[in-house]
Amino acid sequence: MDMELVDLSVPVTTGMQVYPGDPEVEAVPALTVAEAGVNVLRLHMGSQSGTHVDAPFHIDDSLPRLDELPLTRFTGPAVLMDVRGLPPRAAIPPGALPSGLRAGAVLLVATGWSRHRGTDRYLDHPYLAPETAEAVVAAGVRTVGIDALSVDPTPAPGSDDFTLAAHRVLCGAEAVIAENLTNLDALLAARGRTIEASLFPIRLAGADGAPVRAVARVSP
Repeated sequence: MDMELVDLSVPVTTGMQVYPGDPEVEAVPALTVAEAGVNVLRLHMGSQSGTHVDAPFHIDDSLPRLDELPLTRFTGPAVLMDVRGLPPRAAIPPGALPSGLRAGAVLLVATGWSRHRGTDRYLDHPYLAPETAEAVVAAGVRTVGIDALSVDPTPAPGSDDFTLAAHRVLCGAEAVIAENLTNLDALLAARGRTIEASLFPIRLAGADGAPVRAVARVSP
């Protein structure tokens, strides 16, 4: 059996769903072969567009920016947390954490909510309870990813019920958070094999975060 690469990233497209209030995404031709001899896209997007990572600076000016973090923060052995089947807007409790959490691991939280991407239901994803984030930090984990808009609840349209409780715990420990992952079902199906996750961001100077091409390497 050959090594397998699993793409955990969503495509970046004009008009794609973003976190409420974030910049809209536009990817349109700036140059074309017909007119300029080359094809070049013009991109307009936020640092948190699509599959991306949050640096600690995302929630606190005093915390490290994206380019101040070691590259080791963006890769490592993946540990899968299967919480598929939870109801909308459910808090994920500490008891759902898998065994095997340790320093250097990449915790990937599989809610199954990526199947709702592009719909209003995508906003109703489960999220990490603050005490769950605290348990993750206590285990030494500093890299967390989720197949949803956020590790915190996304406010419903018209609601001002906004919290960054899990972000504050994780980022306060100088962890990074990957959001809008996809294809975690494929990794759950590969449990028992060695899985390495890579979440390397675009090298944006002084940034709060950046889009990533998230990939998992599944060994035979």
